[in-house]
Amino acid sequence: MSKKLEVLPDQGALIARALELILSNIETAIQERGQFTIALSGGSTPKPLYEAISTQKLPWDKIHVFWGDERYVPPDHPDSNELMARRAWLDRVDIPTGNIHAIPTNETDPAAAAVQYERHLQEFFHSSPDELPSLDVILLGMGDDAHTASLFPHTEALKVTDKLITVGNKDGNPRITFTYPFINSARCVIFIVAGANKRPALAQIFAPVADEFTYPSRLIQPQGELWWLLDAAAGSDLK
Repeated sequence: MSKKLEVLPDQGALIARALELILSNIETAIQERGQFTIALSGGSTPKPLYEAISTQKLPWDKIHVFWGDERYVPPDHPDSNELMARRAWLDRVDIPTGNIHAIPTNETDPAAAAVQYERHLQEFFHSSPDELPSLDVILLGMGDDAHTASLFPHTEALKVTDKLITVGNKDGNPRITFTYPFINSARCVIFIVAGANKRPALAQIFAPVADEFTYPSRLIQPQGELWWLLDAAAGSDLK
């Protein structure tokens, strides 16, 4: 694993650096494998990044978009990660419908939706049930409780190591999420973290020793590159 930490002066610089890394990964992936796969994060921080990507001239037919987690709401719900990404990016570009791999939230049972999305991933990557396919880039945020994707402290989702997808839980509300071993199979993981409220969690993430089930972002140790991009408000204690 190659781990890199960068503290950028403000949110504009944070987004610009994230865009630079993504564009570099797109170029490399398409040159080497003929396509680029990315899993998106939700929340407010990456929205300007998605808007910036939408202004680029890119080979959209070679770009496949997934989501690292999703709230269990309809795709037109205001809380939907898919809806945010569509409005900020995907609806603004000429990307084929079949290249957008949204997490299903239409099953009565979230566990059935998790199985459905896992099966879709296995079919897309032509992987067997005992394989962990590698996305080119997984974008992650981090909450002030140190959760990432929908891997929340002291929840059952943190114990799932034999699947790609599982059901996360936030205050009794189900979410569909990548498991941490699947995240760790990525070629490149990019955390984008902003705000002074993240400092206490980041101190634990970067501490020599801390409990991974209390601070789940510590579990993210990918086989490829790991980037932590922080704005000054979040990262000033780590410089």
